Amino acid sequence: MSRGRALLAAALLTTVTGLTGLTGCSGDADGEARQAAPSSASAATAAAGAALQKQKPDWKPCPPPSRSEDAGTAGRPPGPDWECATLRAPLDYAHPDGEKIGIAMIRAKATDQSRRIGSLVFNFGGPGGSGVTTLPAFADDYRTLRTRYDLVSFDPRGVGRSSGVTCLPDKELDAYYAADATPATTAEQNALVGRVKKYAEGCQKRSGKVLPHIGTTNAARDLDLMRQVLGDDKLHYFGVSYGTELGGVYAHLFPKNVGRALMDGVVDPSSDPLQSALAQAAGFQLALGDYMTACTKTSDNCPTEQQISSLLDRLEKKPVPGSGGRDLTQSLATGGIAQSLYSKQFWDYLTEGVEDAENGDGKILLMLGDSMNGRGQDGTYSSLQASLNAITCADFAQRYTADDIRRRAAEFRKASPVFGDFMGWSLLQCTGWPVKGEWQTPDVSAKGSAPILVVGNTGDPATPYEGARKMAQELGKGVGVEMTYRGEGHGAYDSGNACVKSAVDAYLLEGTVPAPGKVCS
Repeated sequence: MSRGRALLAAALLTTVTGLTGLTGCSGDADGEARQAAPSSASAATAAAGAALQKQKPDWKPCPPPSRSEDAGTAGRPPGPDWECATLRAPLDYAHPDGEKIGIAMIRAKATDQSRRIGSLVFNFGGPGGSGVTTLPAFADDYRTLRTRYDLVSFDPRGVGRSSGVTCLPDKELDAYYAADATPATTAEQNALVGRVKKYAEGCQKRSGKVLPHIGTTNAARDLDLMRQVLGDDKLHYFGVSYGTELGGVYAHLFPKNVGRALMDGVVDPSSDPLQSALAQAAGFQLALGDYMTACTKTSDNCPTEQQISSLLDRLEKKPVPGSGGRDLTQSLATGGIAQSLYSKQFWDYLTEGVEDAENGDGKILLMLGDSMNGRGQDGTYSSLQASLNAITCADFAQRYTADDIRRRAAEFRKASPVFGDFMGWSLLQCTGWPVKGEWQTPDVSAKGSAPILVVGNTGDPATPYEGARKMAQELGKGVGVEMTYRGEGHGAYDSGNACVKSAVDAYLLEGTVPAPGKVCS
């Protein structure tokens, strides 16, 4: 797979929420005070670890990715450098001696074993992204880090090969993601609420056993068990997007076990889901404006914001042909446009895709929309969006109603004329979910932790720049060290910026912490 195609297939794995009209964190209208993760987390993990930390992973050549992990690359194993194994963890940490769940892991050993530091564990976000498929796809970016680290990633519980959540059959998912996600009438709103209810019922029917046990707190417990089983005294960690939230929760629960940890494309842990959705709408609007400004400098064929809005309005009334007998609808096109803003490498797709759709050809935007939704060319879906939904709803206690969203509609449209309605109505995601959420916002305070490098990107659409400062503050004085990248796209390390890469590599490889406030352009 070429670098461009790998990005197109995998970019949404680094999203904090999928922009599909029915995904994204859910919350109540006003939000409430933070609720810390249960204080029994460390004790529960210790009890499990007493029996499980002595397990020896049975590393073997990796099988091809399953469709649940990545529908776009199913059938292609990652290559001879990679080994796979399964970590056994308690399904319910409150009963560590009870039923177990398998956590799929992947690794490539350090190339300079004489200078090996340990394992560097990656989480690329989602929540719901498969680390087992994503890490090999981006491995070239981490060659320098691999000199001294075993590169390790995993499918978190409820994702991909780790009991990945499923909710609806593939054909029903086609209809679900294509349906109107920005209702304007009471009948359309009722239809949307009905679809969300049917989706939640499908998740309960097909994955009900794991739904209560797949939130971020349990994933953090799995990380600490993984650290022990890998033989590391400290967890060295590389978290992207939602992976920064997971890293923050880990640092809160296990501050003394934090080694060298990087947060890239940073979630704001102090925002409730409504605030996060508003910020993300504004972030995508900012990225769209940056794209249009850059495009006009190199091309005479750039779409305007008005053209894009008009196209989406027309698609709501009359979809255009896409591919495989499927049409490009407003919902799929909006997701495709958002997908193209995750990386500057996608911008040419956006220019061409909008022009083609205006001329009645929806293939490119449909391809981008399918990538956002985790759909392979053969019509199968990965667990990405179902896992995202389930983990989000297990984490957050807030539940929205249609009335809540209508009251906030003007705020969302102000934040983004293009994406605002879409993001607002996505907050129905957890309404009627069969499992209660754990917190209002996650507690990431990590007193006693080693310094954690937090890198914010000023042009990031999915995790707006302000989140990095909030994360550094919430981690605590002397723990969160903020660094800024003045650039575009989601995240900083994989942007190709030499300043960012040099600073991060010096920190992870040599332990050299940048001066707080360092800026790379």
